[in-house]
Amino acid sequence: MTIILSTLNARYTHASLGLRYLLANMGDLQAQARIQEFVIGAKTTEIVEKLLAGKPRVIGFGIYIWNVEETTRVVAMLKRVAPGVVIVLGGPEVSHESAKQQIVQLADYLVTGWGDVTFPRLCGEILNGPKPLMKIHAGVQPPMADIKLPYSLYSDDDVAHRTLYVEASRGCPFKCEFCLSALDKTAWPFALDTFLAELESLHARGARLFKFVDRTFNLNIKTSLKIMQFFLDKLAANPDDPVYAHFELVPDHLPDALKEGIAKFPPGALQFEIGIQSFNPEVQMLVSRRQDNAKAAENIRWLCEHSHAHLHVDLIAGLPGEDVVSFARGFDQLVALGPHEVQFGILKRLRGTPIIRHTEEYGMVFDPYPPYTILATRDIDFGTMLRLVRFARYWDLVANSGRFVNTIAQMLGDAPFNNFMAFSDWIYSKTDATHRIALERLASLVGQWLQVGGMDEAAATALVASDYAGRVDAKPMKAGPAAAAPQRQVRHLAA
Repeated sequence: MTIILSTLNARYTHASLGLRYLLANMGDLQAQARIQEFVIGAKTTEIVEKLLAGKPRVIGFGIYIWNVEETTRVVAMLKRVAPGVVIVLGGPEVSHESAKQQIVQLADYLVTGWGDVTFPRLCGEILNGPKPLMKIHAGVQPPMADIKLPYSLYSDDDVAHRTLYVEASRGCPFKCEFCLSALDKTAWPFALDTFLAELESLHARGARLFKFVDRTFNLNIKTSLKIMQFFLDKLAANPDDPVYAHFELVPDHLPDALKEGIAKFPPGALQFEIGIQSFNPEVQMLVSRRQDNAKAAENIRWLCEHSHAHLHVDLIAGLPGEDVVSFARGFDQLVALGPHEVQFGILKRLRGTPIIRHTEEYGMVFDPYPPYTILATRDIDFGTMLRLVRFARYWDLVANSGRFVNTIAQMLGDAPFNNFMAFSDWIYSKTDATHRIALERLASLVGQWLQVGGMDEAAATALVASDYAGRVDAKPMKAGPAAAAPQRQVRHLAA
């Protein structure tokens, strides 16, 4: 193969949508190109050996925050053992602040931003001349109708075993400063009928798990309803072979027509990722986030009470101007609404995001290495930030896992943040670890903690035993026992 399109995915189950877009739009060069994906953690020598086995002239790498360090080692080795192979980089991690990045210095060329048009053109110039003189090439954004959709390039193995990423639109109209989408001018939709035809084709091939990467699925309600109807029709026609769809939802925009459609989905068929990030209006204003908090809370409550959608709601600790008291208040408010998962994230400074403008005034200190996590702010010192990081990890293990759905209600009581922080500090003092805690040991520790809080041993053991079954439940954390989620949902949550 003359051209190899490659990346290191976070997991095998993640199939790179970006690489498939590039291959779909290679034009006359498509016959000379192929995709070769790897997973982070693989040996550098083995990756390089497999890449070179195809005797490529050009290798294009997709660079992301999770793979930049390992891909840097791959590129460095390639340049040692096969200096004649041309290395082209692209992706969000290298599209901004690229000048001082080691991987950019090692590579031959860099495409920033959209690569659908610019990468194929650059490859043509590399292979056929005239040789490009400039190292950095700003990606040209073509009309959406000119972009060939990549979904036929998902292999049968992808369809059978991997999450299929799809997008009905690109971009985002909002300007949240912690997000790279803040740099977008708006959102650009693909032609809806063409997109739905691609979904139809995937479904006919056996695809049942669809993850939408659109930043704002419910921005255009008419479009949202048509996409949802596609899945409702499939569910009605094949109730014993259901689809599962994941969307990102704007929390304060849920008109009645959309609620009507959502309410029709059965359990285990629909997941929403909802970004709250902060309930503090002053913090929201600082980071240019427009959000009607009352409406957002009302909509989350409605989804919990009147739909079967699985809700994954995000909060971010470490935003400028937010201290622990403010974050705790927002956390408690969100827990009270009853979503299935509260995703407790720690702020990361993605390259190119406007959040950096607050660095000096708010004393924001970020880790210089990926994923550039916040280490301290004016309002949260380093030690406290580490406690929050541990809280987030234990929260995933105990609350978000769904394995302690009855026990977590007892643990949280009427002060969820403070009570779970006390548990987090205690379990860390017992284990000195946040990873590689066996499930049996975790269950034992949770039982011990209940006894520290005053519960007798028999009651604590019985409570933990009531839901320690290694399952993922489909009910909110405040609910009682629930039937296990459908296997397709479990597979998606695990990914």
